[in-house]
Amino acid sequence: MRYQGREVDIEGRVRLVMESALTARDRVGVQDFVLLENYNSEAAFIENLRRRFGENLIYTYIGSVLVSVNPYKELEIYSKQQMERYRGVSFYEISPHIYALSDNTYRAMRTERKDQCILISGESGAGKTEASKKILLYYAVTCPTNDQMPALGERLLQSNPVLEAFGNAKTFRNDNSSRFGKYMDVQFDFRGAPDDLLTTLGLERNPQSYQYLVKGNCPRLSSVKEEVQKLLNIIASVLHLGNTQFGEGEEGETYITTETKITNLTKLLGVDGSALGEALTHKKLTAKGEEMITPLSFEQAVSARDALAKAVYGRTFTWLVEKINQSLALKEEIYHSGKGCSVIGLLDIYGFEWETVQYFDNKIICDLIEEKHKGIISILDEECLRPGETCDVSFLEKMEDTLGGHPHFVTHKLANGKTRRVMSREEFRLLHYAGEVNYNVNGFLDKNNDLLNRNLKEVMCQSDNQILSHCFRKEEAIDQKRPEMAATQFKNSLTKLMEILMSKEPSYVRCIKPNDAKQPGRFDEVLVRHQVKYLGLMENLRVRRAGFAYRRRFEAFLQRYKPLCPETWPNWHGRLSDGVSTLVNHLGYKAEEYKLGRSKIFIRFPKTLFNTEDALEAKKPDIALTLQTSWRGYRERAKYQRIRRAVIVIQSGWRGMKARRRAKRRRQAAELIRRLIKGFIYRHEEFCPENEYFHDHVRYSFLKNLRKNLPKSVLDKSWPTPPPSLIEASDHLRRLHMRNMVAKYCHRVQPEWKKQMMQKVVASEIFKDEKDSYPQGVGRLFLDSRLEREQINLKVVQTLGSDKVQYGVTVVKYDRRGFKPRPRQLLLTNTFAVLVDRTKIKQRIDYAALRGISVSSLSDGMFVLHMPNEDNKQKGDVVLHCHHVIEVVTKLSMMASKVNYVNISPGSIRFVVARGKEGFIDFIRGSELKVAKGKRGHLLVTAPQINTA
Repeated sequence: MRYQGREVDIEGRVRLVMESALTARDRVGVQDFVLLENYNSEAAFIENLRRRFGENLIYTYIGSVLVSVNPYKELEIYSKQQMERYRGVSFYEISPHIYALSDNTYRAMRTERKDQCILISGESGAGKTEASKKILLYYAVTCPTNDQMPALGERLLQSNPVLEAFGNAKTFRNDNSSRFGKYMDVQFDFRGAPDDLLTTLGLERNPQSYQYLVKGNCPRLSSVKEEVQKLLNIIASVLHLGNTQFGEGEEGETYITTETKITNLTKLLGVDGSALGEALTHKKLTAKGEEMITPLSFEQAVSARDALAKAVYGRTFTWLVEKINQSLALKEEIYHSGKGCSVIGLLDIYGFEWETVQYFDNKIICDLIEEKHKGIISILDEECLRPGETCDVSFLEKMEDTLGGHPHFVTHKLANGKTRRVMSREEFRLLHYAGEVNYNVNGFLDKNNDLLNRNLKEVMCQSDNQILSHCFRKEEAIDQKRPEMAATQFKNSLTKLMEILMSKEPSYVRCIKPNDAKQPGRFDEVLVRHQVKYLGLMENLRVRRAGFAYRRRFEAFLQRYKPLCPETWPNWHGRLSDGVSTLVNHLGYKAEEYKLGRSKIFIRFPKTLFNTEDALEAKKPDIALTLQTSWRGYRERAKYQRIRRAVIVIQSGWRGMKARRRAKRRRQAAELIRRLIKGFIYRHEEFCPENEYFHDHVRYSFLKNLRKNLPKSVLDKSWPTPPPSLIEASDHLRRLHMRNMVAKYCHRVQPEWKKQMMQKVVASEIFKDEKDSYPQGVGRLFLDSRLEREQINLKVVQTLGSDKVQYGVTVVKYDRRGFKPRPRQLLLTNTFAVLVDRTKIKQRIDYAALRGISVSSLSDGMFVLHMPNEDNKQKGDVVLHCHHVIEVVTKLSMMASKVNYVNISPGSIRFVVARGKEGFIDFIRGSELKVAKGKRGHLLVTAPQINTA
């Protein structure tokens, strides 16, 4: 099935099908160059590469050829999950990847039982070595395993770092450039489990093993500790050998000037020092059975030293490859016998080409280089073997004489005037398929000759180092044959490699370097165009497009595009070929645009496929709407069915529960009625089992009724009547409930209200049922002060000092003689009271000296403060009138602690005027409040009648 442009197989793995990527082709390009509309345009080819590179899509197909662009950064596309996505998937059913090519090669090897090979080509820094690592990693992780496979897979992956340490070096164009060609055979048994065999094709200078020797933390394995030490001794010896210097005597003899280097060198190589020094400065010749020792010139000694260093390192590298093969080839005897195993070969080599292309036949260049008797290699060997004085210039002249008429060979002498200006006289040019390349002949003869003298080989054969004695066999020193030249050795290696590759089915990986600066995200179009040209990618694309651009199995094609035809949508129940034929006829395919095979449809032009894909993209909203409608209908039907089933289950359960409850209630009711009747009969008897339930019911009924009818306030004295058996309990409950209400009320009362309550209680104790104005006075709130702060003069406050005014009220003071009214302010503090006339304190009344307070029983506001009169200085009692007499007397009596000294007189109040003289205030009832001097000289106060109803 498919979901959002992805294909999901029956195992649940998601695959990005090739067709789903076509809708984004304007942004990310096509993932197979065969689908390019303008396939003859190199600019369109490179633009497609650039688009995919910009989206971090570094892999693209040309049919079955994989093109890889080095991203120069880590990409999250090589995880184990990615390997699982590509395992067992058809080549074109998922986006391009090195894993897809690896899996396709592996499945072809298993199903066809024929050896395969993967050829990885590209220039230095294009990512060939990394590609071979990814292929090995894929096989190590995904192939079937046996008991030895975990360790073998680890060794297989760890062989690369070892080879890179000894065979790679940093160059101007690549930080980890392979200085050797590597061919690796991964052999599989009948179950598909891999082993490994390795072959190397050559080694250049500057390996990284020198850096490992100087800076590395070399491993120490108990089983190979001795061999590791001997190997490191050899690497160190090459360094010391390179530092060996020579001098030239007066008679032309050559001698070694760095004896200390020779001493260290002999210890590292395990050879005789004098024999080594003799071999570096002299050469042994054999003529007519006699041996002669001839001294070497200075130049010859230097060449012999360099030849020995190259031979030691090169043969040691060959020994290392053999050791790796011994570790990896668990079934070497099966491999060599050719029974029970298949092979996938990996070739990592620069510039390797396999097939002939239409526009340039590379064979003419190959013949120019390696043809017998006429090729460059043959001329070079012949010049090296020719007696007499030979030099590099004579080699160049011999090539001009032999190859002068060849169209792909040019020298300074044979070139036209324009070419001569850019070529030196020591150069020749070959017109390669990859481009024009100039070669300088200086050093050709020396590098082609095997300058490793026989006496140097004899010294190495006698080494105590087992690795060197293995690399330099005694048979080689005894052999009188002339060794092969370097060019011939390389030619023979390539010939052997070609024989191996021709026996296998090839797959190709073309690696491209996007820029010379090794920067991620940078795409150098000129450099990429050059690589596209010499890798033959355009020619490869043209050959591929000579056939059909697209092929697909009937079921896959019909499954993807069936929504475009009403007859095939949503399902086709006939033969697949008939369904595809009906679909393409509905789409209007012309006969020349497609062909139907036995199991696949072949489409010739990408435009036809693009139009079909665009039509599908336009159709998707309608498909989505149909799917949404169907899904919503299905979802609602399923929801309705679930609800219906749930309702039925709930109904049946509820009906059963109701029936059970009803039966249970009936049984309980019958039992209850029987027990109540029996208890009622025995209700007057002593407590017994027969009336126990009845009494419990009576108690329960009373408590339940009591709970509903409890008094809500402490003032509410009502209480339900208890049954005879609960009278005592009812009394206890009543007292507890009253305490509880009081406690709750007290807990809820705030400090301000508590203060009010305390004052009201004192007022009630003093005035209740004694003074007519009590009900109105006590019903109002007692304020903290009847005067605003601004009404009290600041000088008065300053005069009082630390004594704070606790209460203030406006009063009228009557003179003791004449009873003239005077407005005053009565201010109460914690210890005394003062009468204030505006800004002046007129009288201070200490609470301790206050003898009592007198008020009338009527509704007037008169009250008298009785003061001591022991001496003549005392002014006498104070007669005051206030509209808030209840409030003022209460607060004053509480502050002065004189509550019990308040006297309520029903008719008149006697007060002391001064010096023992007395005065009287008479009180009568009237219609309104009047205060005036009476006929007898008394102060007459008429108080209005207050209706208390």
